[in-house]
Amino acid sequence: MSAVPLQERWFEDYAEGEAFEFGDHLVTEQEIIEFAQRYDPQPFHLDHAAAAATHFGGLVGSGWMSCAIMMRLLCDHFISRVSSMGSPGVDQVRWLRPVRPGDRLRARVRVAKARASETRPDRGIVSAQHELLNQRDEVVMTMSGNGFYRRRPAAGAAPAPDTPDPGARPAP
Repeated sequence: MSAVPLQERWFEDYAEGEAFEFGDHLVTEQEIIEFAQRYDPQPFHLDHAAAAATHFGGLVGSGWMSCAIMMRLLCDHFISRVSSMGSPGVDQVRWLRPVRPGDRLRARVRVAKARASETRPDRGIVSAQHELLNQRDEVVMTMSGNGFYRRRPAAGAAPAPDTPDPGARPAP
């Protein structure tokens, strides 16, 4: 494992097979309900009585809320602030267990592949497998995705500025 702190890594610092665990997020009833009211207003996310009558047997968080929590944990603990260039997306998300009020969530990430870009020499692509775990070590969500990371600049050279996306629209 690299001695470089996770948030200061360049593409070259991500090694295939490396695994990390981090974060501690306490899920509250208020958070579940507020997220649901705004983004996923289904009864089992909003109302105790309605949720009790479902197969969940009680209030549960939205799977999309689990994704948002994972993203926050990744931003706080894994995604490099010096080299991250965003992501082309995730390939798969699975919600395996319900998340309930009082659950404590943490992330586990394994670097599955790290390869230099064939078309843009200033960057590489890191593919990772992500798991969100509760306090009982149960995996509640899995996700696989990719991130673009800048390559380390040569000694004394300034990092290259972001290369504009040819498909991006100019700002108004």
